[in-house]
Amino acid sequence: MRGGGGDIGDVQVVRDLVRRSVADFGRLTIAIANAGLSLWDDFFDFEPEDFYRILAVNLGGSFFLAQAAARQMRRQGTGGRLLFMSSVAGNQAIATSSVYAMTKKGLEMLARSLVSEVSSHGITVNVIAPGATVTPRTVTEVPDYESIWSQVTPTGRPAYPGDIANAALFFLSAQAAHITGQTLIIDGGWSATSPEPKSQFVDKTK
Repeated sequence: MRGGGGDIGDVQVVRDLVRRSVADFGRLTIAIANAGLSLWDDFFDFEPEDFYRILAVNLGGSFFLAQAAARQMRRQGTGGRLLFMSSVAGNQAIATSSVYAMTKKGLEMLARSLVSEVSSHGITVNVIAPGATVTPRTVTEVPDYESIWSQVTPTGRPAYPGDIANAALFFLSAQAAHITGQTLIIDGGWSATSPEPKSQFVDKTK
């Protein structure tokens, strides 16, 4: 797709992304709401402007991207796939994550709610909830990120981008045509046991 980005918390920016996609490719069959903000702070100190900013991006951006994409898919009459990116933080309490976590859990409920509205148009809507994932950002912020999370993840390692991508490809494929309204947690079993990393590090990446 040609052209740059923008503030995903701005509804017009989101609608323009869909419009430009259709202009470039002629149709729209998948939409992944992957943009998000992670600002972790103590509940007692959280500022209103930060609160509403996270809601605008994490919930508003995802909602209106899904709306614009689903409208286009409905016009095309050929169905499509919607995919939201939640987080393990939306399923397991982590200190200082209250605002971020509630937006991520909200995406999971949004997917379930949309089932009754988009299924008749051949559109599925699902959610991926990654756990600790090794990315350039995580290892830049925490050089021993991988070793820290390897010690507390039952499978012996954190996720890599390919783990998340493979799940996304499945949800977007024809093989997942009868799966909708579901959330898949990809965390190597961490949320099943939930051990705390042996450091002061809090994962601020999801």
